[in-house]
Amino acid sequence: MSRKRTLFLIAAVAALAALLSACGGGGGGSSEDPQKVIENATFEGVESGTVDLTMNVKAEGEHGGNMKIDLTGPFQSTGAESLPELALALKANGKADGENVDFEGGLTVLGDRAYVGFDGKNYEVDPTTFGYVKSGFEKAEQEGEKESAGAEANACQKAATSMNLEEFVDNLENEGGEEVEGVKTTKLSGDLDPKGAVDAIIRLMETPACSAELESAGPLPFDELKELKDEITGAVKQAHADIYVGEDDHIVRKVTADLTVEPKGSGEKAEIEFDFTLGQVNEQQTIKAPPNAEPLEKLFGQLGINPLELLGMMEGGGTDDLGGLLEGITGAIGGEGSSSGGGGSEIELPSSGESKEFTECLSEAKSASDVQECASLME
Repeated sequence: MSRKRTLFLIAAVAALAALLSACGGGGGGSSEDPQKVIENATFEGVESGTVDLTMNVKAEGEHGGNMKIDLTGPFQSTGAESLPELALALKANGKADGENVDFEGGLTVLGDRAYVGFDGKNYEVDPTTFGYVKSGFEKAEQEGEKESAGAEANACQKAATSMNLEEFVDNLENEGGEEVEGVKTTKLSGDLDPKGAVDAIIRLMETPACSAELESAGPLPFDELKELKDEITGAVKQAHADIYVGEDDHIVRKVTADLTVEPKGSGEKAEIEFDFTLGQVNEQQTIKAPPNAEPLEKLFGQLGINPLELLGMMEGGGTDDLGGLLEGITGAIGGEGSSSGGGGSEIELPSSGESKEFTECLSEAKSASDVQECASLME
C-alpha cells in the first residue's frame, strides 16, 4: 500500500472517530458529570436539519500540501426505508501532491430524482437510473434487516447511536454551558482513544445491518483498516476534541477536533482541524431541484467515464475499477496544467435510439445478468 493511501486512510479514520465520539444516547446541564453527559449524547431522533462541516488539512512530506474542504446544506428524512432528501454542496481548495485543487460540486436528492453538481454546473440523473440506484439501497436495507434477525430497517443507525463512547474518549472535562446557533449546550473536552475508536468503527462496519447498506455504495476497506489498526494507533500523536451537547434534547450540536498524524517511518505528518455543526434540528427544510440542469451523460462525456462501468461497480466491481474512475475524475478537477476535459479520454456516447432501448431494458432489469443483457444493447 502506498504511503499516500496510508496517510489518507489514517487521517480519514481519525476524523471519523472525532465525529463518532459524540454519538450516544440523552444528558446535559453545565455542571453535570461529563461522563454522564457523553454517555447520554445522541444523534438519534434527528429527522432534519443542516450540516456545516469544515476540514483543514496541512500535510508535510513527499505528498504534502494544504487543503480546505467544506460540506454544507440541508437534509430531511422521508421515512425509515427510503433515501433522505438533501442538497449538499462540497468545496475543496488547496494543493495536494504538488498539484492545485479547486473543486466545487454537490448532490441534490429528491423523492424521485437526483442532481449532481460539478464545476459550477448541475446535471440531472435520469429517473430510470435514479430508480435503479434507489432500489439498490432499499434492497440493501432489507438484506441488512434480515441479517439482523428481523431488526427494524434503521438497525444500522441505532447501532451507531448506541456505541459505547467510553471506547472513544479519555480525560473528559465539563467546560460549562455554551450556545450553538441559539441552542444551549454543555461543552465537553477530551482526548480521543485511537485504538478504542478503530475497534469500535470496525465492529460497526461489520454489523450485518450496516455492512449491507455500506456495501451497496462500494467495497469496504475492512482488510486495510484491520491491517493498519496498530499503525493508526501509533500514528495519532495528538487528538483533542470539543463536543457540544444540547442541554434540553441531548442532541450533539457541534464537534471540533485537532489531530496530529505521523505514520511511523513515513517521513510524513498531517495536522487536521475538524469542525462539524448540526443546525435547525427537526425544522422543516426547503429542498428544490437546481435550475438549468443538463443530462448527466454530458458530464460523463466530459470526464471520459463510461456509464456502464458505473453499473458494473454497483453490481460488485472491485476497488481497482473504482480507483481508475476516481483518478479520471480527479484529473478533471484540476491540477496545474490540466485541461478543461480533465485529461481523460473522451468516450463515444450512444445514439438516442440506443439510449432509449437501454433505458427501457434497464427499467425492467431485476438481476445482474439482466443488466448485462441491457449493456449489450449499447455495444
